[in-house]
Amino acid sequence: MRQKFLVITLGAAVLITGCATKKYVRQNVDPVQAKVNQVADQANKTNADLQKTQQDVAKNTQAISATDEKATGADRKAGDAMTRANQANQAAEKDDQEIAQLRGVIANLDDYKVSNQATVLFKFNSAELSKEDKEQLDQLVSGTNSMKRYFIAVEGHTDQVGNANYNLELSKRRADSVVVYLSAARNVPFYQIRTIGLGEEKLVDPGKTKDARAKNRRVEIKIYSADAALASAGGGR
Repeated sequence: MRQKFLVITLGAAVLITGCATKKYVRQNVDPVQAKVNQVADQANKTNADLQKTQQDVAKNTQAISATDEKATGADRKAGDAMTRANQANQAAEKDDQEIAQLRGVIANLDDYKVSNQATVLFKFNSAELSKEDKEQLDQLVSGTNSMKRYFIAVEGHTDQVGNANYNLELSKRRADSVVVYLSAARNVPFYQIRTIGLGEEKLVDPGKTKDARAKNRRVEIKIYSADAALASAGGGR
């Protein structure tokens, strides 16, 4: 009887203890776990928001970089356009000066007289200047620095041997070789020079001999000056 009572008593105690434990868990552990779960959910949400923010930042960074590249390209194009515009303006100013000079020549063409001249002879099928030719040109233009109003006429010629069209181009190359030397080596302004290639036209000797052909392979250079007419007009005043 006493043993049965003891068993009942222990069972009641265990039951009471179990109830108390569940109650303790409900009152103390469950709220804490719920809080932990809430914090975990918030952390997960924060991490997700952070990842999205990082993705947005990366996307915006790429967009900003692309915009910077476009802006840099636009600045470069604008700079190139400005450079071309400045070059065009400079070229236009130079052309205006040359046109004004040419108009002055044409307007007073009767005042221009031949002040000096020379003839440069070339070898067969050649447009190359010899050392002697260059010395002759040096002497020819040595006095142009003191001239106020002048221009240089350069005429290229050939003999009658060969094709007429080829000779025309050859005569131009011969005239060009003289112009290049005067401009590059003697600093004669290019706008002061008038040049033309006449091929086998205007032969100085129509003969068929070797000497006749040699005379025709030439460039004639004439310096026209209006300084004498200008001095006379100044003296009249």
